Amino acid sequence: MTPQALRQQLNQLKPLALGEFPTPLASLPRLSAALGGPELWIKRDDLSGLGLGGNKIRKLRYLLAEALRHKANVVLTAGAQQSNHARQTAAAAASVGLRAVLVLRGEAPHSIPDGNYLLDHFFGAEVRWAGERLLSPALHAEAAHLRQAGARPYIIPYGGSNALGACGFVAGLVELVQQAAPRELLFDAIIVASSSGGTQAGLTVGAQLLSLPTRIIGISIDKPAATFRQQLATLATETAFLLNSPATFAPADFTVVDSYLGGGYGVVGELERQAIRLLARTEGLLTDPVYTGRALGGLVDLLEQGTFAADARLLFWHTGGSPSLFAYAEELLA
Repeated sequence: MTPQALRQQLNQLKPLALGEFPTPLASLPRLSAALGGPELWIKRDDLSGLGLGGNKIRKLRYLLAEALRHKANVVLTAGAQQSNHARQTAAAAASVGLRAVLVLRGEAPHSIPDGNYLLDHFFGAEVRWAGERLLSPALHAEAAHLRQAGARPYIIPYGGSNALGACGFVAGLVELVQQAAPRELLFDAIIVASSSGGTQAGLTVGAQLLSLPTRIIGISIDKPAATFRQQLATLATETAFLLNSPATFAPADFTVVDSYLGGGYGVVGELERQAIRLLARTEGLLTDPVYTGRALGGLVDLLEQGTFAADARLLFWHTGGSPSLFAYAEELLA
């Protein structure tokens, strides 16, 4: 399939015109030199232009379009207190006139809001706390409560990662190919933080449908590879089906590196601290402590292990998240 044909297929889903796309594609010469090669590039989804940017805007273009088609007047999603996805959902909902309700993990903090949680308030989101409940049951319970109160809720899954949301990253892969073609760039691998799965699944579907030889490598943020690959395979198959493609995916189709889980989700260690400082001090760019900092740290370690050929051309897909830096100052300066 050609990029033009795949984009036409995606356009049939009528995504909203949210954010600023295409996001920049740039080289990282000073980082490449500091690491002794290979050639490194970056896809700047931190500059997607809505609510301080991030990769979730790509998914929300499709998800909020469906919410509006369903005549919803409130959207709900779930995440951690410093969730990038929750912050971007709140911003996107505000931009199209929808009420946003965020179900966040744990109990309400006693400290002054900071980072993403502060921005949730600016965007007018209503926050509910899951307490001891798991996020998914808490999210659906809140939706039921809203229905009983006469609202028309639309649930956006954790990370926006269902088949419709993943189409945003099929479109992202098309965007990358169309940016790279005039410069005659072909990437040997794309490295991306992978957690809820929609980003990696969407990129993999896009690469398959375009017959692109580029490897998609997910640095797992919080899941063991053995179970995560099955989740990715199911999501990718559902995404391809939504795009009227007969393609099916198996766990073996996904490269997931789970060597950098560290102390767990949101626990900042030396890997993240060093990676954040390295990119900031070589290129003047920021990564976040939970997702992109961990993924970049993983990439640096893979390079030091000699995983890639010296003449390889690699792309780091920056998924955003910089606002959460301000909530992790103590851990980052340790």
